[in-house]
Amino acid sequence: MTTSTRERSAVRRRQGLTWLALFTTTGTLLCCALPIVLVSLGLGATLAALTSSLPFLIDLSRHKVWIFAFSAVMLILAGWALYRPDRACPADTERGRACDRAMVWNRRIHRVSVAIWGLGFFAAYLALPLRRWLGG
Repeated sequence: MTTSTRERSAVRRRQGLTWLALFTTTGTLLCCALPIVLVSLGLGATLAALTSSLPFLIDLSRHKVWIFAFSAVMLILAGWALYRPDRACPADTERGRACDRAMVWNRRIHRVSVAIWGLGFFAAYLALPLRRWLGG
């Protein structure tokens, strides 16, 4: 296996990890944050219609601790793959520019994923206790 083949394989692995992190955090948003947000906005009927047409959301929300833990681990692994100090793109012009663009987009996707995960975590675990504490 040549060096360039190894580099391409490593880049594909890191990109796959980033996309997997995005999809797992989107899953936490759908299963755990969306129901709370809909009910908080007074859209309980919408939530009932959503869970009747997508019953797997109920099963996902029953296991939200595991889903949040798994997605947090995926985000940590993706962050390590993206931001580790020894990560560098090749020096040649064409592949180096493509690698730089891919790295920029992967980091953007990772930041969006972290934001989605944070929103889901807040809605699933912190919103109700905060509301009770504030007396609402």
